[in-house]
Amino acid sequence: MKTVNQLLQNKGSRVWSIGPDALVIEALKLMAEKEVGALVILEGDQVVGILSERDYARKVSLLGKSSKTTPVREIMTEKVVFIRPEQTVEDCMALMTNKRIRHLPVIDGDRLVGVISIGDVVKEVISQQEFIIAQLENYITGR
Repeated sequence: MKTVNQLLQNKGSRVWSIGPDALVIEALKLMAEKEVGALVILEGDQVVGILSERDYARKVSLLGKSSKTTPVREIMTEKVVFIRPEQTVEDCMALMTNKRIRHLPVIDGDRLVGVISIGDVVKEVISQQEFIIAQLENYITGR
């Protein structure tokens, strides 16, 4: 199984982020523009949180807050679950399943180097399964 680092090499390590004092509406616009479901919240180079569509739905929309006046800091998830580049895609899947999260920042030392989404993990698992199936078919047919 591939490592997170190998997955990032294929996918790219572009990370979309916003500051904690930005308004939620700005974060939503950025997520829509970049077609992502979460943003890493950075204060300088330091990861201080993550903001997902789920955070918005549960902490703004359902509570009657306004995205035009609420800062990201008030609704972001502060306890960020992350993964290291040397860990495997299987580790990502286990962590995402156990923590019920869809986005994992990748931290190397104390530096943010990428974000892995559940879609990235599923795509990699399917790719691995297709490779194994092809190998087995070749073995069975003697090719």
